[in-house]
Amino acid sequence: DGLKQCLSEFKQQLAWVERLDMTSGQVVDPVLQSASDKDAVDPENDFQREMSFYRQAQAAVLEALPRLRKLQVPTRRPDDYFAEMAKSDQQMQKIRQKLKSKQEAMERSEKAKQLRAMRKYGKKVQTEILQRRQKEKKNMLNAVKKYQKGLSDKLDFLDEEQTSSQGNKKGIASQRIKKGPNAKRRYKNQKFGFGGKKKGSKWNTKESFNDVSSFQSKVAHNKGPGKAGKGGKKALNKRPGKRARQKMKSRAR
Repeated sequence: DGLKQCLSEFKQQLAWVERLDMTSGQVVDPVLQSASDKDAVDPENDFQREMSFYRQAQAAVLEALPRLRKLQVPTRRPDDYFAEMAKSDQQMQKIRQKLKSKQEAMERSEKAKQLRAMRKYGKKVQTEILQRRQKEKKNMLNAVKKYQKGLSDKLDFLDEEQTSSQGNKKGIASQRIKKGPNAKRRYKNQKFGFGGKKKGSKWNTKESFNDVSSFQSKVAHNKGPGKAGKGGKKALNKRPGKRARQKMKSRAR
């Protein structure tokens, strides 16, 4: 009686939107498509017990959402919603730096592995080339010894050596021909020409000395129009020199 009296004292008659309490009955099992029996759930089986709680909460949500929509209560988080993080920015920055350092260490280790693999491959190729050269040298020496001792009269090893050397020379020459001048050299050739003799290009020759067809006496002796020569108009207005002016002053005195 006392408990009921206390309950009646602090109990408040509020609307459902203020309480949001839901009471769900038997929950339908999605696998069996039938209502799950309370006695069928073994309380000692953790999986069955948790699944029954999950289905009960899901049924309550499916029943409460339509009621909230009828009351025009928003049930989705807005796009511009910002909530306080559980961890501070400093702690998150430390975590980011730690993850970044781990990633950089992994990248460095991967690069080191690649370099080691490339070195191993290079050493392998180098050893193969050295072994091949040693084998060729050994075969050639054996052939020379046989020829000296008279066991063989063939000189094929000399032909092979000459053909190999000629092939190398041809390959180098073809590379040089294919390469050609670079872009800078081609631009200078186009702009300045391809060289040639520059010194003495303006010297007179016998033919140019005897050719006087382009000679003009008026231009040569400054007698043409507009020239400031002896017979020109500008010679009359020419100012006398300094010494001539001094002599003129001394005479006037």
